[in-house]
Amino acid sequence: MPDCCPPSRHSSQSSAVQQVGPARTAGTDGLVVLPGGTFRMGTDDKDGFPEDHEGPVRAVTVEPFAIDPYCVSNARFAEFVDATGYRTESERFGWTYVFAKFVPAELRKRSPRPEQAPWWCGVAGAYWREPEGPGSTLDGRGDHPVVHVSWNDAMAYCAWAGRRLPTEAEWEYAARGGLDQARYPWGDELTPDGEHRCNIWQGRFPVHNTEEDGYVGTAPVDAFKPNGFGLYNMSGNVWEWCADWFDPARASRSMRGGSYLCHDSYCNRYRIAARTANTPDSASGNLGFRTAADR
Repeated sequence: MPDCCPPSRHSSQSSAVQQVGPARTAGTDGLVVLPGGTFRMGTDDKDGFPEDHEGPVRAVTVEPFAIDPYCVSNARFAEFVDATGYRTESERFGWTYVFAKFVPAELRKRSPRPEQAPWWCGVAGAYWREPEGPGSTLDGRGDHPVVHVSWNDAMAYCAWAGRRLPTEAEWEYAARGGLDQARYPWGDELTPDGEHRCNIWQGRFPVHNTEEDGYVGTAPVDAFKPNGFGLYNMSGNVWEWCADWFDPARASRSMRGGSYLCHDSYCNRYRIAARTANTPDSASGNLGFRTAADR
């Protein structure tokens, strides 16, 4: 996967999906109800990644559905864990990937790094409540997106909440906010009138982030202006799990939206049509999710 994308766990361990009891009926409370319809999905953008099958542009129809205006926050995920006793896969595996610059020096020295992306550290003891490793906290980040959650963890939350993950088609339809073939949820210009509209990397990756958008790591789930459908952070902040298989032969699930580590010098996957994937048990400090429901 590209530099900023979360590496796959590639663990020899296995982690069975933890059951959390029967789904409850939550309806569409708190969700944005969208009418559905036919839209032009994908891109033929020359700056895209053909290997990700972003194109061709094609007409796709989605049925009416509802989607979360925000990614699931740490506070919301805590409610789920407190109610069910659920333990994430990062907890059960005993480690997860953390961006190296966020890891304390001594812990960084003893944390293995994937050869293809040495800016990631496999940190023992890191998980959603201690996102930079043992001793770190969520102080001041209750309204930030929960991270270090796998696709399986996201599905467990959805089962508890009476929700589901959006399909890729639903996600892209929602992210477009009514705009046809725009590059971003607000239009074609990344920073209109010099205004930052999403949380991505500025500066030189991975050595220096100027934080011109106001954030070095995650931002609150309601940061920046919403798109035309009232949805927040459909570009940047954290990658978002979708329901679909990206490549069943590789057993990988789709992810959308890019993250705070994306930079246009190598990974402009904060474009609406961009996509990538990871194995369902993988997790990292820039990967979260939002929920959806049938209407």
